[in-house]
Amino acid sequence: MADQFATYPSLRDRRVLVTGGASGIGASIVRHFAEQGAHVGFLDLDEAAAAATLAGMPEGSTVRFAKVDLRDIPALRLAIASLRDQLGGPFTVLVNNAARDDRHAIDDVTPEYWDDRMATNLRHQFFCVQALKPDMIAAGGGSIINMSSNSFLLASGGMPAYTAAKSAVIGLTRGLARDLGPHHIRANIVYPGWIITQRQLDLWMTDEAEQKRVSGQCIPDRLYEPDVARMVLWLAADDSRMVTAREFVVDGGWF
Repeated sequence: MADQFATYPSLRDRRVLVTGGASGIGASIVRHFAEQGAHVGFLDLDEAAAAATLAGMPEGSTVRFAKVDLRDIPALRLAIASLRDQLGGPFTVLVNNAARDDRHAIDDVTPEYWDDRMATNLRHQFFCVQALKPDMIAAGGGSIINMSSNSFLLASGGMPAYTAAKSAVIGLTRGLARDLGPHHIRANIVYPGWIITQRQLDLWMTDEAEQKRVSGQCIPDRLYEPDVARMVLWLAADDSRMVTAREFVVDGGWF
């Protein structure tokens, strides 16, 4: 089906870093960039899922994986440097995709859990940008795509630390867009809706939840990982060269 959708010549041979690229939305993003002829490095903690993702890459593509816990910032910096060396040059596209939408009750949240959720869902986005900023400046520009979530837009409950972190992506991204814009580095946000990954099916997709999704969306069809990946491609490509500090919701019109 790839030939039914857009090809972006500006992405060919571009070096792309994707966090959380071993499964779900991240794996789809990795594959879509590889299909465009980009050289892709991705970070994740799940080696088995990463191996499966690598095995499914298009023939002849250049995709590399580094195992890292994104909460460990020194290790994150080393992993980025390793992928940069393996791919033979600087990254000019960053997709800050990694996150975990674990449910949690208000009364169960400890200070330690709160800090861990911030580290899991927000903090690494900034430090990945910090690590790639010199690459992008030297290259004359770049594109940063930070993943948020429509969950806080919908006032979803049951995961206050997650929705707090994902709402904070707005302030982070808009500030980065202002600071980095003079270097022709763009920063934008993608809000996925309820993307039907295997994790969502295994943990939360009940009949009641499905009915709520269908009634909430303007377009009732299920959303899948490629629906988000194709938005990310456009934001990474030169086709969107003057688009920055913007927010893009991919949720079938739920919000």
